[in-house]
Amino acid sequence: MSNNELVNLDELFYRSKEIVRAAREITGTVANLTTVISNYEIGRYLVEEEQKGESRAKYGKRILDELSDFLTKEFGKGFSRTNVASMRKFYLVYKDREEQFKYLKPSNELSMTPIVQTVSAQSENKKIPFQLSWSHYQVLMRIENVDERNFYEKEAVLSNWDVRTLKRQYNSSLYERLAMSREKERVLELANDGITLYKPQDVLKSPFVLEFLGMDVKAAYQESDLESAIIGKLQNFLLELGKGFLFEARQKRFTFNEKNFFVDLVFYNRLLKCYVLIDLKVDELTHQDLGQMQMYVNYYDRYIKTNDENPTVGILLCKDSDEALVELTLPAEANIYAKEYKLYLPNKQVLQEKFKEWLEEEQ
Repeated sequence: MSNNELVNLDELFYRSKEIVRAAREITGTVANLTTVISNYEIGRYLVEEEQKGESRAKYGKRILDELSDFLTKEFGKGFSRTNVASMRKFYLVYKDREEQFKYLKPSNELSMTPIVQTVSAQSENKKIPFQLSWSHYQVLMRIENVDERNFYEKEAVLSNWDVRTLKRQYNSSLYERLAMSREKERVLELANDGITLYKPQDVLKSPFVLEFLGMDVKAAYQESDLESAIIGKLQNFLLELGKGFLFEARQKRFTFNEKNFFVDLVFYNRLLKCYVLIDLKVDELTHQDLGQMQMYVNYYDRYIKTNDENPTVGILLCKDSDEALVELTLPAEANIYAKEYKLYLPNKQVLQEKFKEWLEEEQ
């Protein structure tokens, strides 16, 4: 390695050290943000160093090792080679956001303005390029599909997901499951706006994933077992249902013509402003099941909902749904849907291929 290369590496180390030092001087609610911004800046310097010449690319791996050692000696944990490599990848994945950093950088001195101005922008409620923690972005930058990545980032911000929830939603293929329950022309909305609820179909997923129940897929179970498991994990079930859901009742009884009827689960969606009735089915879906749900929905529409509320939605959660049976049994305008549930996380690759085929099908 030449003397010039050593000098430039010293500059890279100095810049990286000053970035971390400046970030660590900032505490409080913006601490996570400054970590993300500082990691982005270090990644940018690493890429710039690599691009200075062909010879530099040959020792790119060595740069990562040496920078990792240097920052670890200066600041302790958090600067493993893997983490430093992630900083480089972070910049490359989100390189298009570099323009959002409106700062002045003197030609002969290091400027910490990106961090300072980003913190200032947050305090003034201005748009900032990154709004999640470093741990969130370590998950997000593994997602190759840009639209899918943007969707999970948007939802993590809007729904205040922690890292564990983000991982669960990604592993359960939430993006594909939501997309395949919507009109194809609205798929891009997921990437741009996250989950938006304009109509009942927007709460549907293909399929619903209930792996958090911890039920044995091969074991025999009754509808009451499934219902009890859901009530025991109600918070997880609400997360799977999506935005705006409020739990009202289990085995909700209503009486009609001196006969008692029971709805398995009753929810209210405050965004759609309507009741959502859910019946659980572990056996084959029949037209009698659909007719029964139609009666439940009619009862709620006529006797429970108020004039300023929207029509009731009925969902049958089934081991195996039958869209053809639903279409033949119910009128086209019916607010009733039969959707499959799975007691395990779906194979993400298989679901992605299915999603791709669905997009490519003729309208």
